[in-house]
Amino acid sequence: MAEPARHPGVGRHVASLEISRAWLVDPVAGREGPGEIVVRDGLLTAVNWLRGAEADGIGAGGVVITPGFVDLHAHFREPGFEDAETIATGSAAAAHGGFTTVCLMPNTSPAIDRAGVVAGIRAAAEACGTPIELLLYGTVSAGRGGETLAELGELADAGVVGFSDDGAPVRSASLLRNALLYAGMLGLPVVDHPEELSLTGDAEANEGLVATILGLAGWPAAAEEAAVARDLAVLAEALASEPRARLHLTHLSVPGSIELVRRAKAAGLPVTCDVTPHHLALTDEWLAGARRYAWEAMPDEAGEAGRPASPGRSGEPGRTGDPWRDGAIVAPPYDPSLRVNPPLRRPSDALACLAGLNDGTVDAIATDHAPHTSVMKEVEFGLAANGISGIETALGLVLAAVDAGHLTLARAIELLTTGPAGVLADQLRRPLGFVEGAPADLVVFDRGSIWAVDAGELRSLGKNSPLIGHELPGRVLLTIAGGRLAHADDEPGSAFR
Repeated sequence: MAEPARHPGVGRHVASLEISRAWLVDPVAGREGPGEIVVRDGLLTAVNWLRGAEADGIGAGGVVITPGFVDLHAHFREPGFEDAETIATGSAAAAHGGFTTVCLMPNTSPAIDRAGVVAGIRAAAEACGTPIELLLYGTVSAGRGGETLAELGELADAGVVGFSDDGAPVRSASLLRNALLYAGMLGLPVVDHPEELSLTGDAEANEGLVATILGLAGWPAAAEEAAVARDLAVLAEALASEPRARLHLTHLSVPGSIELVRRAKAAGLPVTCDVTPHHLALTDEWLAGARRYAWEAMPDEAGEAGRPASPGRSGEPGRTGDPWRDGAIVAPPYDPSLRVNPPLRRPSDALACLAGLNDGTVDAIATDHAPHTSVMKEVEFGLAANGISGIETALGLVLAAVDAGHLTLARAIELLTTGPAGVLADQLRRPLGFVEGAPADLVVFDRGSIWAVDAGELRSLGKNSPLIGHELPGRVLLTIAGGRLAHADDEPGSAFR
């Protein structure tokens, strides 16, 4: 098993730290600009915003300091699947990715459906000494069996922050209604994985051109849209009996789902949602062997209309949206690390997700970090377990979208901090933002640094990432969680070794 903590000071309070001439992004205050911070004995003692000559030469393309990221959706696999991830290795991976608070899904073995399992996970976190704040979801149904409600009151008393059967949808509308009513009385959200199982039984990849050419069973967008529509209808009905009911829809991936949420929010329904970094940046053409981002794969206007695309600036063929015709295929097909639920979609779907982030329909970016062993992943594509080990590469994919002009840096940081915190409401246990006098909870990254994803350097036990060997922007230099060192860059020459 890989060592979860590579820096000798990990877990200790940060005795003294001063970072000057950095770009600060404070989404709580809605402010960004040149500045410096000072940490003493684990406390953030000073945040100074620089002006005039002091700020000369400081830009957002260098060292950036933000509040620690909050992940609404991750799988650390313990208890039951420790060969894929443990609380220790998952926490180290989170810190490596800049996350200081992580919400863990309950599809462990045993599932998190009673207080004793909650206590066991907390004991594991205490034993490994991680400074990462781990928040737990309890199950909606007993044993995630989809038949009867779990002991939601007992789980709430044990400190869970919501209820989910993730890995599968809440099985029936009646069960979802009862969960919304009960969870609403407890002041907690129900988090649903929207999937109509009758449409996805044999599905392997997004229904469309790529799946057809590769001979993979198609996974229709309707499977997600139908589930979202059901959930919103049930929520609207439940509110008549319990006005505190709240619903969160996770890893949305198609325009129809996002439009349904957009309309529900406009109608005043208490619904929130998230998308993943891989559904923003990657597409189904990666299954065929393409390695371009979604925004690089959109067809030119002429190609979209079905005519030959106009030549590019240098005389090259324009983009057609067909990776075979575009010459975008550069890797072997059927990489099982790309099998994920919901599946990677079309470039236009990814851009619809980005549009949802920009107009406020989508509340947060959540990693859906899903590590697996090689035994579960290095098999025939259709037999591979669903999931991408993504908590360490999330920032890089989001910054790639920023660099391409599809998000501002400020909005990206909001979606990794205040956005998920808003979904958690009062369940977030650490102050968010640059709060002087509070334990420091922040991430420092070098936006100008390009790093190559190396399986040996990933802190997660799960190496099932399609980004292995890929270069990403934004190396995380330092993560401080609750005043304690969680990660320090161990590259030669790093100032934080």
